[in-house]
Amino acid sequence: MKFDPPLQQATLLRRYKRFLADVRTADGTEMTIHCPNTGSMKNCAPSGARVLYSDSGNPARKYRHTLEAVQVAHGYWAGVNTTRTNSLVAEAIEQKKIVGLKKFKQLKREVTFTDSRFDMALYGADQVTYVEVKNVTLGPGPEDKDDGVIAFPDSVTERGQKHLQTLMQVVRDGHKAVLFFCVQHTGAKSVRPADDIDARYGELLRQAAQAGVRIMAWKTHISEDEFVLANEVPVRL
Repeated sequence: MKFDPPLQQATLLRRYKRFLADVRTADGTEMTIHCPNTGSMKNCAPSGARVLYSDSGNPARKYRHTLEAVQVAHGYWAGVNTTRTNSLVAEAIEQKKIVGLKKFKQLKREVTFTDSRFDMALYGADQVTYVEVKNVTLGPGPEDKDDGVIAFPDSVTERGQKHLQTLMQVVRDGHKAVLFFCVQHTGAKSVRPADDIDARYGELLRQAAQAGVRIMAWKTHISEDEFVLANEVPVRL
């Protein structure tokens, strides 16, 4: 995912009302930009942090600029624009980068299975693989040890719990199912369920793995010019 023009830097003043952030640019200008993230952004919105933002170039938009990434504890970057996540993963799959997800004829986005909607499905000659993607950014805080363990979720997610239950149903019905953690944190060395935040999610994640749902995690390279899935990291259950 390349950015043209490249992303610009600013300083985060505050994130509020979930979808808004105030920033100060290098010339001292203060402006409000769109923050496309429905999560808590725990450890990802420290006041005074450096940020990367994009410019839509559309003066008709109420907030023409968008928050893309925040520099978090220990100098790492976290990608906070969750509307980018599915495209990052789809791009890597279509480029045949993801081991185990190369044999398919067609990729479709936003696919319904029973009463749930998955982010994508891969259609092979005689097999369908349903893929649910999660944006993972919860890393250590400034007072925590820099251990490289990034967690999901950053708040209780009943929707995420339902997705895990439906992924298990996918397997029971004879299809393949993948939960794909798109780890948008440059300090990531591994991923774990955030049991301290949502114990039920962690419980269901382990059940899903035992039931045959494949759990994958890939780390994202983040720069002003591009975001791209760089390498797989282990999932610690």
